[in-house]
Amino acid sequence: MRQRKPPVTIGIDIGTTAVKAVAADEDGRVVARARIPHRLRVPAPDRLEHDADEAWRRGRLAALAELGRPDAVAVTVTAMVPSLTAVDDQGGPLTPGLLYGDSRGRGPAGAGSTFLTGETVEFLRWTTREAPDANGYWPATAVANHVLAGEAVLDTATASTTYPVFDGTGWSQGVCAECGATTDRMPRVEPTGAAVGQLRDADTVLAAGSVDALCEQLVAGAHRDGEVVVLCGTTLIVWMTIPEYREVPGLWTVPHTTAGKFLIGGPSNAGGLFLGWVNALVAEDNSPVDPGRVPVWSPYVRGERAPYHDPHRRAVLDGLDLTHGGASVRRAGYEASGFVVRQLIELSGAPAARIVATGGGTRVSHGCRRSPMPPVCLSTCRPCRRGRPWERRSSAGWRPASKRRRPTRHGGRQRNASSNPTPRGKTRSRTATPDSSSWPDTVNHDTRHFR
Repeated sequence: MRQRKPPVTIGIDIGTTAVKAVAADEDGRVVARARIPHRLRVPAPDRLEHDADEAWRRGRLAALAELGRPDAVAVTVTAMVPSLTAVDDQGGPLTPGLLYGDSRGRGPAGAGSTFLTGETVEFLRWTTREAPDANGYWPATAVANHVLAGEAVLDTATASTTYPVFDGTGWSQGVCAECGATTDRMPRVEPTGAAVGQLRDADTVLAAGSVDALCEQLVAGAHRDGEVVVLCGTTLIVWMTIPEYREVPGLWTVPHTTAGKFLIGGPSNAGGLFLGWVNALVAEDNSPVDPGRVPVWSPYVRGERAPYHDPHRRAVLDGLDLTHGGASVRRAGYEASGFVVRQLIELSGAPAARIVATGGGTRVSHGCRRSPMPPVCLSTCRPCRRGRPWERRSSAGWRPASKRRRPTRHGGRQRNASSNPTPRGKTRSRTATPDSSSWPDTVNHDTRHFR
């Protein structure tokens, strides 16, 4: 007699470069996983979009099929925010799937610096102009839920990120009308986790999902004061747990999933999008790397979000000479990501105790111990964890920054006189922090790239 498989639930995430899906049993063990890559389209330096049919509809179905668990008890969907496309009466996309940071989400005042930037307002305005007779205007999650269960449903967490299109109680008639839409063409909104439908041709329940970063925060386990979650995805996101609400210019402060606590930090473009571009640009080689002479990337190939909120910044590679090979340039990219993490932590003004890193970037293979974790740990001088503790170490050529030689104001190399670990070629941020007096005052020629 054939043994019945234990019941599973399925989580599906629409990411910037792929749809990922996992099936987990009732004890939380992952019993199946799938990853379906899709194209990330960059038609211009300030634009970022998906083929919404490929990424938000077909990719979701392909990931579900690859798991091979039609007997799943429930399925839920998460996605990056914000996103938007126009759809026909079958739920098929009519316009490009606009993504976070696209210039079509900027209003007359330019890029916003607050957590609720209003990008969705401008996305909706642009999309209604392109498809004024569309049946609906839906984010990625609603498109995916419709193809799975015939329900254009959005969870409350994702809907809230569209403010002021969604005002906390429902879709705003005034804002929708101003953008050329009506509220009946927006998705239905239901509480996160609520049963909202049933998959086509199956008994599987469809549950309302959430924002991808919120889900990462829930499972990361960083709920104590001073613990930092680093989400190593296409976007690099850094959240520091703090005990009280506090505002810092350039950073975002949002409620923690633990009552009475908050998160301070924000997203950066120095994540997988930048690192993937560096890996594609630089040839693979076995050239030697001197840890004390790695060049310095300013990693802003498409502007920067927190803390600068400047879409017009561009990347710079400084300190490059004829002795550097591809390995040094690639390593410099990962160091840059690590120093961005450090910068966001320092700007928060809160003491960091531990870093918990999550996301696909923690498993990237690039010759730097196979992930950005060593650069993150060494640049922040804090213990890091991915599943199991990541201890700081200086093996495989990674040395604490205090033992490196850094460039002088004129480009020459000098010994770092400070006993504190200082990033090679960079001083501590000028923003006041609890122990800033212990850092060198010298401002080096390449420090400006991180200002």
